Amino acid sequence: MTLHTSRIPDHVPLRLSLLVAGVLAGALWTLSSCAPQQDEPVLALVNGRAITQAEFDLRWEELSQATRARYEKDGGRRRFLDELITRELLMQEARHRGLDQNDTIRDRAQRYKEQLILDELLKDKLAAKVELAKGELDAYYDKHANQLLAPLKVQVHQLLVNNLPAAKDLKKQIDAGGDFAKFAQRYSIDDKSKAKGGDLGPYRTGVLHPDVDAVAQTLKPGATSDPIKTEAGYYLVKVTPLDPEVIQADLAVRERLRQELLAEKRRRQFEDVIADIRAKATVRLADASRYITEDIGKP
Repeated sequence: MTLHTSRIPDHVPLRLSLLVAGVLAGALWTLSSCAPQQDEPVLALVNGRAITQAEFDLRWEELSQATRARYEKDGGRRRFLDELITRELLMQEARHRGLDQNDTIRDRAQRYKEQLILDELLKDKLAAKVELAKGELDAYYDKHANQLLAPLKVQVHQLLVNNLPAAKDLKKQIDAGGDFAKFAQRYSIDDKSKAKGGDLGPYRTGVLHPDVDAVAQTLKPGATSDPIKTEAGYYLVKVTPLDPEVIQADLAVRERLRQELLAEKRRRQFEDVIADIRAKATVRLADASRYITEDIGKP
């Protein structure tokens, strides 16, 4: 169920937004019938109809912060008063043509009024702030672990050779300043990482051989392990710091997931409100409902 906001979007041009707001407002109430209080300041008279300070302040406060900021840059409140005068002239012309008595406009105004009432009702019903407990957020992160970096935020590199003497010799050369990536490209027998110079990307659980994984988690960034014996041969593993861009991207994904979970909780809160209202109601489908064949889902 989608409820539309009653505010005119900020991207609508100011004159057009005021015109639309004026037509809707004019359909719901008639400002011209409201005489100003005796001591109420009057800012302008438009064909005898007063625009008061109170009306001006009310409409100014109804503007979004961004719209008010644009007015401040372009004529300020004086510009806004000119817009109200233009709106009033248009409303008077519309009434002169009988548009305020138009059935179509009245129907639209009624629907608009109903939408305002529903907005207010749901604002009250959904007043409780939706919050996320650390445990449920962590569980949601775990559920989407394939999209996130592991707690060990390092880049992993590995090199695999057949025998221990070769592994020890490469380890010695790397510690002396040799290029791990070049050695991996030349000597590694690990097909999945050889072409990339042993680079496996950011550390992720399950990517490394279990014995290699255990060692990788103990290494300091930039350090290369001693040879690690496995059934496939002898590994050398190295970890390096992640690029800041990779870490920032991970933080962005975490925020997106957090917003997804918040939206899901808000949706459930909304559904609970509707379910509670329906549970207290009596709804019977009339005979004419047989002509509606679409599946509208569960109540």
